[in-house]
Amino acid sequence: MAEPNRTELTRDVVIVGAGAAGLTAANELKKAGLSVVVLEARDRVGGRLWTDVIDGAMLEIGGQWVSPDQEALKETIAELGLETYSRYREGESVYIGRDGELTRFTGEIFPVAPETEKEIVRLIELLDAMVAEVDPDRPWEHPDAEALDRVSFEAWLEEQTSDQEARDNIALFIAGAMLTKPAYAFSALQALLMAASAGSFSNLVDADYILDERVVGGLQQVPLLLAERLGDDVILGQPVNEVHWSDGGVTVVTDADLTVQARFVILAHAPILYPWIEFAPALPRLKQQMHQHISMGFVIKVHAVYDRPFWREQGLSGTAFSPYELSHEAYDNTNHGDERGTLVGFVSDRNADNLFRVSAEERKERILESLSHYYGPEAKNPVVYFESDWGAEEWTRGAYAASFDLGGLSRYGADLRTPVGPIHFACSDMAGAGYQHVDGAVRMGRLVAADIVAEARR
Repeated sequence: MAEPNRTELTRDVVIVGAGAAGLTAANELKKAGLSVVVLEARDRVGGRLWTDVIDGAMLEIGGQWVSPDQEALKETIAELGLETYSRYREGESVYIGRDGELTRFTGEIFPVAPETEKEIVRLIELLDAMVAEVDPDRPWEHPDAEALDRVSFEAWLEEQTSDQEARDNIALFIAGAMLTKPAYAFSALQALLMAASAGSFSNLVDADYILDERVVGGLQQVPLLLAERLGDDVILGQPVNEVHWSDGGVTVVTDADLTVQARFVILAHAPILYPWIEFAPALPRLKQQMHQHISMGFVIKVHAVYDRPFWREQGLSGTAFSPYELSHEAYDNTNHGDERGTLVGFVSDRNADNLFRVSAEERKERILESLSHYYGPEAKNPVVYFESDWGAEEWTRGAYAASFDLGGLSRYGADLRTPVGPIHFACSDMAGAGYQHVDGAVRMGRLVAADIVAEARR
């Protein structure tokens, strides 16, 4: 018997989460003739894609870049009629070494001592060779998967070289820039998966490749336009707190007085949120154990808008790196056609932890001080300043994505996407190619939709 004032819907498929994965899946299912509804806890669509205007400045609070290998995302962008533009990269980049000295440079390899450069090049070549042996959809099938999953990436690097600065720079590309966890907190296998998902380790090293283009008007337009096609079948403000399931289908209950009966459900949100849903019956014990070995990284994305892109006047591209700075990387993030200049910087893992132990004023002061080490004192005085703190987002709780602890990937990775009866799973956190990127979310949305269509037609 229905509870008083509770709305009931019936669909073929209910999708939980209106990010790129969920909305892609919903559109694919609808094209195949299945009825859908997308339930979103937030008051907006997009998940970890969020373009907003802060103090008069358009900021990409979430994901924003498109790289050449991200074919699924590029197809979606083109199909939606969106335009892209190249990230500004003219001029020299800057690097701050262990001694605190700033050096201007061009190219992919940081300006370090010749012996350190040799070690960095050797390690990149070694990692590229290892990554070539890794299937990003099945990294646990690598012949040395268990051994590589037992050793942290930090410890693996220590086995390869005694050159500290070489280790720090190689770790930067995986730990600080991608998984946003200390290099001792994830395995060498997890690092190889991260690189394999982008095609090679060299691709991660090359900022001009991995951060190639942006979408005019912001990347959140992708989920916004996908949601438009679904119309009233996207319902906001609907946190799901119960999933009742059997071989016959599912009943999904929200805490906003909505119940949906469906043949299938897709959980299209970060996997760390699964424990916040009551499953009846409970998920299998292996799934429950697996979810305890997955956690989000943590990064602060810093937006600093100035009256003009002053660094260009100095002949700088805006690209800056240092494993020894609070903001370990920063870029020119000026919007298409904007006269103002925008810098985006990143503070990750333990550095981010420490900044949330101080006041907001001190946090801002420390971050801008770090940016000034790259760009000079003018960087301390933006006209707009904003911090994207995804750790505070109730329906995400970290950034950029979830990864396994030591040993978890080889132990549980093969079970990550496996459906449980009518319950299917799809998000960028479990993608192979495009892992933790919007491209991976689109790929997973397509994959799970195809699986459900095939199952529904049996």
